[in-house]
Amino acid sequence: MKAVLMEDLGIPAWELEALELPFAERGVEFVSYPRSGDVETMIAQARDAEVMILANMPMPGAVLRACPKLKFLDVAFTGVDHVDLAAARERGICVSNASGYSTEAVAELVLGSVLSMARNLRAVEDRCRAGGTKAGLVGWELKGKSVGIVGLGKIGTRSAELFHAFGCRVLASSRTVHSDAPDYVEQTELETLLRRADIVVLHCPLNDSTRGLINAERLALMKPGAILVNAARGPVVEEAALAAALEEGSLAGACLDVFDREPPLDPAAPILAAPNTLLTPHVAFATRESMSLRARIVFDNLQAWLKGRPQNVVL
Repeated sequence: MKAVLMEDLGIPAWELEALELPFAERGVEFVSYPRSGDVETMIAQARDAEVMILANMPMPGAVLRACPKLKFLDVAFTGVDHVDLAAARERGICVSNASGYSTEAVAELVLGSVLSMARNLRAVEDRCRAGGTKAGLVGWELKGKSVGIVGLGKIGTRSAELFHAFGCRVLASSRTVHSDAPDYVEQTELETLLRRADIVVLHCPLNDSTRGLINAERLALMKPGAILVNAARGPVVEEAALAAALEEGSLAGACLDVFDREPPLDPAAPILAAPNTLLTPHVAFATRESMSLRARIVFDNLQAWLKGRPQNVVL
């Protein structure tokens, strides 16, 4: 059986070899390739494979349809919106994800981004290095602020826990009511959350119901002094509308780890010129610990599939 790794999993070679070894002893041949965006190259790499492992690289249907032996798609990521699931369904390919690997990493970056914006860290560091003072750059505290979390899954719940530890009131909006949510989380409708929250954090998946969820109309519902944090997927927010709201000053700021397109961004993108932003190039999920956990989940998924009991199944 052949398994192809279509991109680097972000772990040292020795760690990858240790994960592959038990499978190699059972006759699984692993072949690794550098990430490619060329369809013909990807087809050539995966044409005779039964298992494909990838992280967040786009996987078009043209590739999946051209790989007749492919039976299992092992996605080293939580979201799978970058995979043509319709083509996978058409081919009868089982798809698993690595749900839960980045819960801590994403939640911690969200908290750190908000703290950085609250205390003007980028600006005060520049000021300090230039021999200046804090004049005009006094920040604000999290304690007593209302934080609205959109999407109360594992990551949203962990973010709620961290903000609660800082003394924040926590609101949450989700597709369903979570009966197991902590007592300190007030579950409410999205519009109510947007009107009440000082900080709005997006942790929802990208699907037909969430694409463009935060549009100009919903941005207008937010408090003038509020900030928006997107650690979900870029298209959940209408980026042009957000840039306009920031330019107009109707929002106090935005912390974005995801965008309309995967970084590197177009230097002409309006969001890059918008004021009061903290922008990171889709790094929330990426820590040494999360990369190791992700790889272990991927190989656990493979083992479960080989045993005929696939886990973390999304299709």
